[in-house]
Amino acid sequence: MLIIEINVKLGVKSNFKIINLRVFNMFRFSFLFQLGIASILLLISTVCALYEGSAIVDNHWEWKYSTPFSQFLYGEVNSNSSISQLDYLVYAVKFQPTFPVIMVISSLYLLILMGYHFLKPQHKRFAYYLSFLGGVLFLLSYFIFNSPTFGGQIFFYIWLVSGVLCIVTAVITYFQILNRNTNEKI
Repeated sequence: MLIIEINVKLGVKSNFKIINLRVFNMFRFSFLFQLGIASILLLISTVCALYEGSAIVDNHWEWKYSTPFSQFLYGEVNSNSSISQLDYLVYAVKFQPTFPVIMVISSLYLLILMGYHFLKPQHKRFAYYLSFLGGVLFLLSYFIFNSPTFGGQIFFYIWLVSGVLCIVTAVITYFQILNRNTNEKI
């Protein structure tokens, strides 16, 4: 606002700058609002998923199959005190996937939102970023392709569809850039 007041005192028309400043603030507010809502949703769903996954402590028969992080860190799990917090998430994904699904969707939204915001002027890099993200999502879906649990199957489809959407969006963005560049040369 200080720049606008100085321009008005000098007699320069500043209506255009006021509009540009308001549009810039609106986009900044929109980005920060989306970032805040997605972050809060991610935080709440993570806490809820950890709470639901803590039921693994009571299910001794699942320790062999649902504690990969604890087995990697400590070897065989013999007591509930040696179960890692990450194994709570694994158990929640397998048997109560609602909040882990919300976690994944809000995480993907945050990654795409931040990538778009920071790579907006560089459309080609944003297309490469989406391609990389799509490849990672395909890789994650490949790892749980034959999951026998309902939650594993849900995650397979979420990661597969998200990967396809990222790749398709990257291809469309990339070819729009190429089309724009060829039109400018003609």
